[in-house]
Amino acid sequence: MPSFLILLTPFILFLSLCVGTIHINVDEVWSVLINLMPIQTSLDFSQTNKLIIEELRIPRTVLAWFVGATLAVTGAAMQGLFRNPLADPSIIGVTSGASLGASVAAVLMNSFLPSLFGLSIVVIGSFLGGLAAVILVYKLSSSVTFQYTSIPFSSFRGASVATMLLLGIAITAFAGALNSTLIYISDNETLRANYQHIIIALVVMMPSLIILFNLYKSLDVLLLGESEAQLLGVNTKIIKLLIISLVALSVSTSVALAGVIGFVGLLVPHFFRLILGPNHRDLMLCSIFGGGIFLIIADILSRILISPSELPIGIITAIIGAPFFIIILRQPKLKIME
Repeated sequence: MPSFLILLTPFILFLSLCVGTIHINVDEVWSVLINLMPIQTSLDFSQTNKLIIEELRIPRTVLAWFVGATLAVTGAAMQGLFRNPLADPSIIGVTSGASLGASVAAVLMNSFLPSLFGLSIVVIGSFLGGLAAVILVYKLSSSVTFQYTSIPFSSFRGASVATMLLLGIAITAFAGALNSTLIYISDNETLRANYQHIIIALVVMMPSLIILFNLYKSLDVLLLGESEAQLLGVNTKIIKLLIISLVALSVSTSVALAGVIGFVGLLVPHFFRLILGPNHRDLMLCSIFGGGIFLIIADILSRILISPSELPIGIITAIIGAPFFIIILRQPKLKIME
């Protein structure tokens, strides 16, 4: 399965460069790509199509892959950490915090400080909002002790996973209430990418993807329970802090660059978990490439369904994800918290 997804990725990337409001044939796309290489060529292509491919579709497609891969692999990490098949990156408040940060920046600061250090103030606000939400959840969960033995991990010092779950729900509700009072101008828009966004994705998302993938052994052990993981030599406090930090960093960046895109972090890893089982090595790898492919396909659909207009990509993922979520909930053997 991982090998198939890896081989499928270049085909989907290439398809995304061909399809859109303006269809560009395969030969011309290939000619433009070859022309980008540092070699002498005499291939024929339209300068207009060359501009569309180089300035619009390449950065948009690459960003879609990074965002999809990030949301999916962080969803897989959250499901492993919480031992909950319904967990996704938003469960600890990072998505709602990033949305609120973008709202505040767009409404209160965008008119007099549109950019800072070359970045949109909305991007910076989203990033800071997501990080602030997760830091708040983690700090509060570290200071709360549950007395209920039926709640997993509650008897250990440090940030309880169960406490983070409950506090994440509270932060999400609070941020959503504040968000409703603001005019949010960037949520669920179509992907508006440029090469600066790609550089940010490479610097922030790529290391996060690599590190999260390499935590697969720790996530496998955590499935046994936190006490068992500690007995087997896993430093659960460090692993939890590392996973939460990487999820906060990468998902905040994703929201900052592409807006809130729902269901990817829930749908993709859970789909592969049903096929592959709980082995996190294959699961994380499939989530990375499957998430990237899924969001590129969703982006293609957003361009062609009501062409020449475009649907917000979040609508596409919700249309696909909501029925799947209902199917998950109707599974008779679904364990909400093992």
